[in-house]
Amino acid sequence: MTTGEAKASRAGRNLPAAIAVGVVLGGAVLLALLTVRHVFIGIVAVAVAVATWELAGALKRGAGLDVARWPVLIGGQAMVWLSWPLGRDGLLTAFVLTILACLLWRFRGGVEGYLRDTTASVFTAAYVPLFASFAAMLVVPADGTARVLCFMILVVSSDTGGYIAGVLFGKHPMSPTISPKKSWEGFCGSLVAGVTAGALTVHLMLGGEVWQGVLFGAAIVATATLGDLVESVIKRDLGIKDMGTLLPGHGGLMDRMDSLLPSAVVSWLLLRLFVPA
Repeated sequence: MTTGEAKASRAGRNLPAAIAVGVVLGGAVLLALLTVRHVFIGIVAVAVAVATWELAGALKRGAGLDVARWPVLIGGQAMVWLSWPLGRDGLLTAFVLTILACLLWRFRGGVEGYLRDTTASVFTAAYVPLFASFAAMLVVPADGTARVLCFMILVVSSDTGGYIAGVLFGKHPMSPTISPKKSWEGFCGSLVAGVTAGALTVHLMLGGEVWQGVLFGAAIVATATLGDLVESVIKRDLGIKDMGTLLPGHGGLMDRMDSLLPSAVVSWLLLRLFVPA
């Protein structure tokens, strides 16, 4: 067994490659936020396009599901970009029009499998661009840089805390049939790291109360964990290991967005409630 294989077997992936890719992606986001923050919306739009393509491909390979790729790709871009000037109204309008386009697009394939394929298209449109658009909406207010950083720091803290605690202490699987490597010890590590980061970031960066940061941190840990489990069960159902191969040590981009997507929705909702723009 080579050194790279040993590292991968113990950590569950190629750790050096995963760290390097994470640093590059995080650096790009940070650079955008600290210079021209609205560039972040463009980053979200590119990520949505790539992740949508990967998920559609995985559904086709694993289950023969024919996602209406072009309506979802174009509609996904409309969701992201219309959420900037028009907020929720723009996002909802683009989402509804995307669904209508998917229903029409699938007529080309005839009757057989129509319900199955349109359901997959609606799922893809909701799971990737709809959820991701809430991350784009985080950056729009004047303090948008701080809001996005709170969101990103919380998800990274949850993932890192859970990973370290799981590797060092993990003995009791949360869901052996879905994700055998995810343990209750790891979840506790996520909770400690997430709540701590939430209390600090919401209070210091947004001027919110510490208790609000604690609740925010706990909520993001819950959604990040849920996102991990949801993607794990999707991949197991499809019989695939990764959604793609774009990122060394990570798989596809969609494999790195699993915890971010549902967390973006909850981040927008809670920060809007706790610290109105």
